This record gives sequence, C-alpha cells and structure tokens, in this order.
Amino acid sequence: MTVPPDVATARLKAIRAVLEEALAPVRLELRDDSHRHVGHAGARDGRGHYSVRIASAAFDGKTPLQRHRTVYAALGELMATDIHALSIDAEWPPRD
Repeated sequence: MTVPPDVATARLKAIRAVLEEALAPVRLELRDDSHRHVGHAGARDGRGHYSVRIASAAFDGKTPLQRHRTVYAALGELMATDIHALSIDAEWPPRD
C-alpha cells in the first residue's frame, strides 16, 4: 500500500517535530525509505519505513540501546500509527 504524498509529507513533519521537541537535537536527518519496501508485508497497513540520524545531548552517557529506546519513547504513539520500521543512528557527541 502506498500512501498519498501529502500523508507522507505530514508524517515526516510530525516525526521531525516530535524529535525536535523531545530531544532538542543538534543534528537531525530524517529519510522516508517507504518506497524501498513496497510489497513488503509490513508495508501493507500503510505505515512507513524511515531512517533517522540524530545527535542529541539527551544521549550523553547512554549506551546505543538506551539511545534507541529514547528515540522510540519520544516517538510514542507514532510508532503504532505511522511508523512500521525505523533505522536509527543516534550519537553523542556528534561526529562529522
């Protein structure tokens, strides 16, 4: 199932807004990879596949697993309603 472009754009904006509000990142790169998963069983319900690269002081002292959990917690309900899969590169301090 493919979603209309306006829905895809709205989802990216919502994801970005939530992450910016919750984690105040110094770097946030967000990509919609849904087009790469057309026909995939997980894409049938219309939720998307995304990649995020994020650097935030909120990750200071956290393990990679804790950083991922922090991102998932920030996204909250979006994980159930809009996001099927999320690839995360979470870092602190930011690297070039």
